[in-house]
Amino acid sequence: MATFKTISSADIKTTQSVLNQLVDFVEEDISGSGTITRKKFQVFVTSSGDNAVTSSLFHTIYDQNYNLQTANELFDMTVGLFASSDTVVSSSTGTDVNGKLLFSSQSLMMREKVNIYRQYAQLLLGDASSQFTAPFSNAAADGSDNIDEALFIHFKRLFVRDGIKRETFALKTYQSSSFGEIDIDPSTPTGVLTDNENLFVTSTHPATGSIILTDVGSSTSAERSPTGGDVGNLLNAANTAETLGVLFYQQGIAVLDASKVYHRNQLISGSIASVGSVSRTPISSSFIPGFFVSGSIDEILDHIATTRFGDGSNTVATFQNNTKINSTLVFCRASADEFNFSSNPTYTNTQGRIRVIDSGQEGIQKSFSFITTVGLYDANEELLAVAKLSRPVEKNDEKDLTFRVRLDF
Repeated sequence: MATFKTISSADIKTTQSVLNQLVDFVEEDISGSGTITRKKFQVFVTSSGDNAVTSSLFHTIYDQNYNLQTANELFDMTVGLFASSDTVVSSSTGTDVNGKLLFSSQSLMMREKVNIYRQYAQLLLGDASSQFTAPFSNAAADGSDNIDEALFIHFKRLFVRDGIKRETFALKTYQSSSFGEIDIDPSTPTGVLTDNENLFVTSTHPATGSIILTDVGSSTSAERSPTGGDVGNLLNAANTAETLGVLFYQQGIAVLDASKVYHRNQLISGSIASVGSVSRTPISSSFIPGFFVSGSIDEILDHIATTRFGDGSNTVATFQNNTKINSTLVFCRASADEFNFSSNPTYTNTQGRIRVIDSGQEGIQKSFSFITTVGLYDANEELLAVAKLSRPVEKNDEKDLTFRVRLDF
């Protein structure tokens, strides 16, 4: 039988360490070019028949074809509008008797866009009626720092783990369409791209190159939301005085101010699905508010994903995550007079005397043992954990040994 020794509370220590892992995402995963890496969940339907408009409420980005069992979800992406913003108020026709917002027929999914913004505000700010600002605190009193039109990028727990490490986040995007300037006739935009491709191109602005958003300096001005956890401001890497969004580290959510990150007055031309229309409706309007009001969430996300993040194998977003490792250290001490005998029954002969190497040395040769295993038991002597030594360690009456057992979780 095994030899037991009681472990006191002084022999048990707890500690916590953090493991960092570098994570990056490539452009073609977002655009979905050549593979099916961006999944839609069409849950919004306006009506039945040929003139029905269907759309998702968000898109999920995968690292490979999402039909494969080995595919991993990278992040979700969606858009939202603040209920009291000029974009919502100017397109609203009032409220009904139940207080539900009403909108003109030229708009689409406005209530859904408002509700998405409210859901993220409830999760991250603790109040569905609150408004995101960039910077997170000390926002300008004139409302210029308010985020009215938000692009939400929600990274998955598989990659965020216990949170994003401060000052490691970077995101590259294009402020105008990456397709560049295209001369098209706004009256016949469907001749440029098919309905299965990106439906919106720029007709007034060429590609401006990429802009990089980073949380540089967030460690020196650490901020925190009561419900969203640690928060950092996302700055323009080329001009750190310009704040373009906020990042919630524990939640793994980036909230981008779409009207600052992208050219809000850029002319967007193409065709969109319209309620009550069998064919698609040509449009030629500003990116914000025009497209954000008249386009469905699917159409807005299709445009952003296919034209604003590139279409190659370059990194589009990167950060280091934090994995907290909680450890319990148990110090198992063996004094000089302890554990010098083996529990193996072959250690003694039939008379109960210790077997010795040389015959006749039973009363002379000192006993010793080789420790190979440490078991941790509860008060009822039930085995809870087993620690195996990499090699047997000799124990005799001239040695004090301490074995440290580490339990990580």
